[in-house]
Amino acid sequence: MKIIGITGSSGSGKTTLSQLLDEKNEVKLIDADKVVKEMSIPGTEYLNSIKKTFGEEFFLEDGNLNRKLLGNKIYNDKIAREKLNKLTFKYVAKEIIERIEKSKKEDIQFLILDVPLLFESGLNEYCNYVIALIANRNLKIKRICKRDGIDEKTAQSRLNIQNEDSYYIKKADLVIENNENCDLREKIDEILSN
Repeated sequence: MKIIGITGSSGSGKTTLSQLLDEKNEVKLIDADKVVKEMSIPGTEYLNSIKKTFGEEFFLEDGNLNRKLLGNKIYNDKIAREKLNKLTFKYVAKEIIERIEKSKKEDIQFLILDVPLLFESGLNEYCNYVIALIANRNLKIKRICKRDGIDEKTAQSRLNIQNEDSYYIKKADLVIENNENCDLREKIDEILSN
């Protein structure tokens, strides 16, 4: 089994590429964002740690995380962002590693890890190779606005706290420029034959 990491900044097209790969029979996908959501249900150790770190005010009456409120906090507060990342790396990265180990026992050719903070979490160490998606900044902003229903200024501030494309270009084994003229479907064979 080959493990392929997919990373890049917000709006670069990671989810689209991951979904296209996931359509293949020989592929299994582990999506870090979905793992976070699964681990963010009331009563989990991860969510309890978030509550302990950030306080009750970031939670709804039903015990669920107020994602929007916490999102605003971490996008505007570097220390809060670092605290959340530390918790995420501790709990979510551990869960992803467990899923990787379980997947090794399955009959699959390719395991795709869709992880925005792949290098920062150290999960790149589990990959046979890493693909970085990059795109024109204005296009990323447009995609983020459409996906998240936010204005351009908010999308820009989100991108401002993320790594530049040059960071991914230096670290990845394969870089895909996912601009308007790119058809990600055409890249699938190249990715799976690496």
